[in-house]
Amino acid sequence: MKNIDIIYRNESGIAFYWKTSKQGTLKAQVIFRDMGFYFTLDQLKKFAYLSEETLVQQTCKDCPAPRDCRSLLLKTPLNDVDLAVSRQEVYEIQDLLDQTILRMEMQAFMQTALN
Repeated sequence: MKNIDIIYRNESGIAFYWKTSKQGTLKAQVIFRDMGFYFTLDQLKKFAYLSEETLVQQTCKDCPAPRDCRSLLLKTPLNDVDLAVSRQEVYEIQDLLDQTILRMEMQAFMQTALN
């Protein structure tokens, strides 16, 4: 953990900056459910939008556990990568993404304001 600066963490995952990354590029490593994505702020915003779209999908009609069933398809900013997730996981991922975006935007604003 000494090679990273944590942006945000919740029950489902963590978002952080690599201390070794280039200073000019604002990218965050976002990890949840044993998967990691290294995204720019714009990609994170697109991912957050896609997660909202996922919530309008319906689970199986007679599903005994609709909040925990991984029957929803979450698209990612990577065209070739989609994830099977539960409704509860989407809510947790949304929190992780929203808070990461907010904190990255604040950092970008502060860098601009101080220059």
